[in-house]
Parts: sequence; C-alpha cells; structure tokens
Amino acid sequence: MSQQSLPTQARVVIVGGGVMGVGLAYHLAHEGWGGDTVLLEKAELTSGSTWHAAGQITHSTSSFGLGKCVDYNIGLYSGKLEAETGQAVTWHGCGSFRLAYTEDEMDWLRHTLSVGTALGFNIDLVGPERIAELHPFYNLEGVLGALHTPDDGHVDPTNVTMAMAAGARQKGVRIFRHTRATNITQAPSGEWVVETEKGTITCEHVVNAGGTYARQMGEWSGLQLPMTSMTHHYFVTEPVPEFQSLDRELPVIRDDRKVSGYIRMEQKRGLIGIYEKANPNAVWIDECPWDYENWLFDADYDRVMPWLEESLNRMPIFANLGIQREVHGAISHPPDGNPLIGPAPGVRNYWCCCGTQIGIGWGPGLARELARWMVHGAADISMREFDPRRFGAYATKDWQVVKAKEDYCLRHEIPFPHFNRLAGRPVKPSPLYDRLKAKGAVFEEVYGHERPRWFARGIEQRDYYGFGRTPVHEMVATECAAVRTAAGIMDISAFTKVEVSGPDASVLLDRLTANRLPQQVGGIALTHMLNRRGRIELETTVVKLGQDRYYLVCAAFFEQRLLDHLAAHRGTAEITIRTLSTDWAALALNGPRARDILAACTDADLSNAHFKWLTARQITVAGHSLWALRMSYAGELGWELHIPRDHALAVYDALWAAGEGHGLTDYGSFAMNALRMEKAFKGAGELTNEVTLAEADVLRFARTDKEYLGRDKTLNTGNLPWVCAYLEIEPDGRFDGNGGEAVRLHGKVIGSTASVAYGHTVGKILAFAYVKPQVNLPGTEVEVIIAGQPRKGRILGAPAYDPDNARPRADLQAEPV
Repeated sequence: MSQQSLPTQARVVIVGGGVMGVGLAYHLAHEGWGGDTVLLEKAELTSGSTWHAAGQITHSTSSFGLGKCVDYNIGLYSGKLEAETGQAVTWHGCGSFRLAYTEDEMDWLRHTLSVGTALGFNIDLVGPERIAELHPFYNLEGVLGALHTPDDGHVDPTNVTMAMAAGARQKGVRIFRHTRATNITQAPSGEWVVETEKGTITCEHVVNAGGTYARQMGEWSGLQLPMTSMTHHYFVTEPVPEFQSLDRELPVIRDDRKVSGYIRMEQKRGLIGIYEKANPNAVWIDECPWDYENWLFDADYDRVMPWLEESLNRMPIFANLGIQREVHGAISHPPDGNPLIGPAPGVRNYWCCCGTQIGIGWGPGLARELARWMVHGAADISMREFDPRRFGAYATKDWQVVKAKEDYCLRHEIPFPHFNRLAGRPVKPSPLYDRLKAKGAVFEEVYGHERPRWFARGIEQRDYYGFGRTPVHEMVATECAAVRTAAGIMDISAFTKVEVSGPDASVLLDRLTANRLPQQVGGIALTHMLNRRGRIELETTVVKLGQDRYYLVCAAFFEQRLLDHLAAHRGTAEITIRTLSTDWAALALNGPRARDILAACTDADLSNAHFKWLTARQITVAGHSLWALRMSYAGELGWELHIPRDHALAVYDALWAAGEGHGLTDYGSFAMNALRMEKAFKGAGELTNEVTLAEADVLRFARTDKEYLGRDKTLNTGNLPWVCAYLEIEPDGRFDGNGGEAVRLHGKVIGSTASVAYGHTVGKILAFAYVKPQVNLPGTEVEVIIAGQPRKGRILGAPAYDPDNARPRADLQAEPV
C-alpha cells in the first residue's frame, strides 16, 4: 500500500501509534468520525512501549470503571476484533489466579469478588486444591486461596494493535507511519496546528497518545502532563521440559506477595514479570530521545534478584533453566498510577490518551470511553479517576518522579480502601496544618491540599489499613458523636473556591446551572452543571455576594473542571473569574452548640430571624472579616466560614477557645462522609459523568422553567437504565463495605453500591446504589454482597437521620441526641 499524502485539514489528529492511539482511532471510527481522523506515528506502529508489553489481562480488579473496560477488552481480544477485521490477534484464553497468603489479601479478593459479581464476571474464590488441580507446578506453600478468573488470558500486543489499525482504516481513518510530529500549537481560531516532518495539519481536536513521549509533547503546547517513565523487567526461560507434553495452557499466576509480579507460559517456555518493591528505576526524566524505537535497556539483575529468586522457588521447574530472553523496557507511570484519559487542563479540544502503565489490559476500553467523550460529550463510565485535570500546578517534574517511583513500588501491593500515598507530602498544607497535626490529625491529599481524615485519640497517629474495620472506626465514632450532640469543627480549606463577577456573570451562570440562581445578595443555591448529554459535570454551591458577583464552592478535585467548563461556555460574556482556593481557607462548624460557640466570637445576630438557613453574610469573627454561609453537610445547625488565608488560624483558635466548654471536637473527612450518608446527601461517588439528574435522583435541584446546558436530556425521565437508591444494610461488626459491591434481588444482580459508610448515630450501614428503577421502592428487601457474603439490605425512602431536616434550621439550641 503506497503512503497517502498528508492532508492539511482534519477533524482529529492523534499523535502516537501504540495501543492507546490506535485504540482511540479504532473507536472514533466506530463512533462515526473515521473519515475525519488522522493518526501520526513517528516510526512503526507499536514501536514505543506497546511492542514489548507482556500482554496479560485480568478481570481481577476492584475498580468498577476499569472492570468494565477490562471485560470489554477481553471480549474484543477473544473474538470480536479478529472476526471484524480478519486480522489475527493470537488470544490465549488460559485464565488466571491471583494468590493470597494473608487474611488481608483474602479480604481484598473477597471485595474484588463482590465487584466482579456486580459486573457479571465469571469469577470465583478458590482454595489451594483447585489451584493445584489447574496449575500443578506452582509451589503453594503458605497460600490461603486465590481469585480464579477463567476468562482471562494474554494476547500478542502487536497483533492487537495491527488489528485495530485495520479496523480503523476500514472505517476511513488515515494512518501515517514514519511521520514524526515536531510541534503542537493552538491557532487564534482555537484550532490546533500539528507540525510534522512531512507537513502541517490543522485540526479541531488533537490527541496526545505519545506514550513515553507524551509529557514532552505536552510541553510543546505549554501543558504539564504528569507522568514518568519507569522500567520494568520480564524474563523468558529456556523451553520447560514439563510443558512439552501439556495439551492446555496453564493459567497465569499473579503472586503479589512473593514474586511481586506474574508467572505464565510463553508457548513452551516460562515467563516471569517483576515489579520490584525497592530501588525503582526512572528514566528519561527530562526527555525521551526521539530516535529510540523498539528500545530496551540491559537487564539489571541486582535490582530484581530477590523477587526473581523467589519466582524460582515458587516455580521449581524453572530453577535449572537459563534465561533465553530479557525484556527491560520503559512504561509511563502517572503520580497515582491511573492513566490520563480526557481533556488536558486549561485548553479546549486537546485530549490526553496517555500515561497508561497497563496499555493492553486497560487501553481499548479506556479509548472507547474517550471516543464517546469526544464525539458525544460524555463517557459512559465515571472518568473521575482518569481525568487529566485531577492534577494541578503543584505536580512539578521533580514531584512526578517521586510519585511515579512510589506508584511503581505499590504496583503489587494490596490496594486497601483509602490507601494514603505519603511520598512527596505535604503538597499544599492549609494554614491550620501544623496546629491540627499537633492535635493528632491524619491527613489525606486532595488536589494537592492536605485535609484531615480523622484525629488520633489514644492511639498512634498513623494510617491503619484493612478491608474491614480498623481502630479508625472508633475514632470516627467519637467525632460523629461530638457533631451530633455538641459541636465539631473541620478544616475544609481544600474546597475549590471560585469567584465569578461582571455584568454577564448571572447570565452565564444561569445557562450553566440546572437550579435557580440565588436572587438576593446573600442567597445560596445548591446546583449542578451539566454537559450536552445532560450528564453531571459537577455539583456546586453558588453564593450571591453582590449584584454581579458570585462565589462558587465545589469539591477540590473539580477545580480545573469548573474553570474549563466556565471557559468553554463563556463566549463573549463580560466576566472575571478568580480562583481563590489557595488564597482563602474555610472551616465548617456544626452541631447543636455551633450557634453558642460562634456567637461568643462575633457581634453578628445568628438567630433564624436575622441569619436564615441557606443564606450568607459577611461578619467579623475574632476581629477578622469573613463570609459565613449557613449550611451544613453534616445535617446539623452549622456554618461554613470562608476566610482570607492569613486570618484562618486566628479564627480557628478563637472558635476553639470559645468551644472547649461546649464540647467542641475536631473532626475530619471520614466523619464528614459518615454524617452525610446518615442525611442521604449524595456526593462525588454518586454524581458522576455517567448519570443525569434523573438517574441520580436529584431532580429536585433542576428547574423546568429555564433553559440551561443539557436541560432536555437530564429532564428525560423515561426508560432510565438505573437510578440511585438509598439503602440500609445489616452490620456484622467487621465489614461495612467499600463501594462497588453487588446488589441482588431474588438472587439476580440488579445494581451495585456507589458509596458505603457506617452511620454511627443510627447504628446501621448506609449506602447509595445504582439499581434498576423498578426496584427503587422504599421497603424493598435486597441483598448486598460484602466481603464475598450476602447481607440483608432494605431500600429507604427518607434519610436515616433527621428525615424532616429540622436540626439545621433550628433556632434555639437543639436537644442532644
């Protein structure tokens, strides 16, 4: 086939011809953009990281979104792609085991089993006898059990990529090999100009699928795309005598504890892959050389030897064999291990399809979701954990390297709920950080901000991990009780805080929000911004500070998404946007004694008559002017106090001094989550880009008498595929659930949990779950699979705590619970 002439115009230009770029081209073609898409590859397809991948894929994932991608990919590899294109993909459907040696690992597998059950996977938890039956050569000393996923396997990475390329070409995609991009800039028109060695293409959308080159490609356009190249080994042995007479392929073994990697057959040889848990190796920190194709590094046996030796102990039939092939190649690792899939921050129509450390396992499914996002305006799975905008300017190159090394070492560690990645911290401490740390705070990082999770009282100040309850459970119970019976104070400075002002501020915000904007100065509205599919972009609180001045508050990780959404739709509106997230701090003061405490520090009248529920006022506290918002995510009498950063510590100290006699207690995000679940307040786990307001069951925040982006689609309540239900679940004293668990009715899966927490005030496990609409009837009895076991559940029709919402509106001091 002769090389085509490079066009000068295209709708989409994808730069990078590995499994991610080609996968996106294939799926854009299937979404109808094939004839408008061009893919550029500087050498041959797969010549970067794809060709040297080991090619495994497994249903063993406790990520609900990635689980959907993996299941799609296995279906693609095991038949669909070859049938469609006629191109062989060399699928090996041998199944796999993930081994467990400890009870913590068994708990992980039990949780993964529940997630897999919700997704309809062929998945089971088995004992050593079943492992030995299917894999008689593995040393099972110390093994308690394994997750068996029979539909797993491995595939030839080059064949898969070539087959998707063939499918893309069949639908009109033009692929140009040996065409290196040299620059990507944005024209004044908003179009993207892609310069190459063979000419220039102007396009509406550009996609960075550059693999190990992606970060330096981003720098062409002034973008900071955080990822670092880390090197990974796998080894292929000489032919294994015991394999020669086998009439089937042995399952892949994933041995996270002993091998820190995987072992499988490679034809009649053995293959051993290792992610060493010490001395990880970062390369190309400044730049990946442009002339590196099919590049491998010399093996570093000293670095991997402890795990390589253990792999031979686990597979004794390998012990006397030589290594026939060493593969030591570079793979991109973002700071948190999740790929960068979605819009680049701060620009329009520049898309990331990169930073993927497991391209064969995750790639095509994620590329399909990105194609849907680009073409239709939203993906069909939650993209929160993959959105490139989850990082901010704090993600400097040095920090990226520190975090990538941390991520590499965690690759085969147990992914405990709320696992706290501590390398490179603190990033953006609040003005209260040192004070709260001295009082026992254990922090988490959200969009670079340090936020208290819980406070150590009588136990060591550190993280405690488990899929079941840990000592943190009682700490959170103490904090929740204080908020419900006296008062609690929390540092909520991590919230995104943005001011929108100017003559057109109200017009712009009105057409971007589903609820009615506050009409009076000091008014507060809770509302949602939607995309053109009527799906939820983000939830935000809007406060009217002045006639043409609004203050928007939302979750920390939505900061760049909010700014980009405003920028994308502002047009010629005369507005000014100020980001105050770091310049301003914030405190939440909640509980029946909150008014008494705040009153001791201010001359402002805090009574209902003068300071109504869901209103804001500028008041002075301890001599410092601030904005007080009468609202409460805890569902109690309370205020949020938004304060210039330099005054926050003085305000906190004054409130603390006034509150000690009233039982004021510090609390953190874990207690906040439990309290909001008791009040049936939906959060980020429920309000995702997957769902409309109707599906999320928050239509009470949507107006029918105004026009706004996504209005008609979000108000379409017919034939909903799912709806968000509120459940109580019987506790067992150990496992409360972690989200993603299967929900069943009469033995059939009818949905899965989104958020789960123990409600300390009501003594019940509470959950939100997306279920079939016909099931969402108060009183319906269901089963929830927690830690692999069915638990009785019941759908509720009202909040488990204070269903009439009387306590936040209280005027006089409320009676203690």
